[in-house]
Amino acid sequence: MARCTHLDAVTITELPDAAEGCVDCLVTGDPWCHLRICLTCGHVGCCDDSPNRHATAHASASGHPLIRSIQPGEDWSWCFVDEVALRIAAVSGSPRVPPSPMGCP
Repeated sequence: MARCTHLDAVTITELPDAAEGCVDCLVTGDPWCHLRICLTCGHVGCCDDSPNRHATAHASASGHPLIRSIQPGEDWSWCFVDEVALRIAAVSGSPRVPPSPMGCP
């Protein structure tokens, strides 16, 4: 069974109260589908169903291995390096997020 070997990269354990959207899409005016937060630096990016895939782009450019979904009702994380989904009990919070400009559920 695959496991994440990058839990030492988690520095964000308390999620913010709210997120305005994908920080990169907000700058360019592009739409996003779902939001993910980098558990190393807190960068909020859009998911791979979004046109720009900013969460994956951030992980690739920064080398930060772990993201967490901040969609309502979701508490899963993803390790890009080990390619494994996991739940990290040490990370808590449920940020308020705006509806997807793309209309994603």
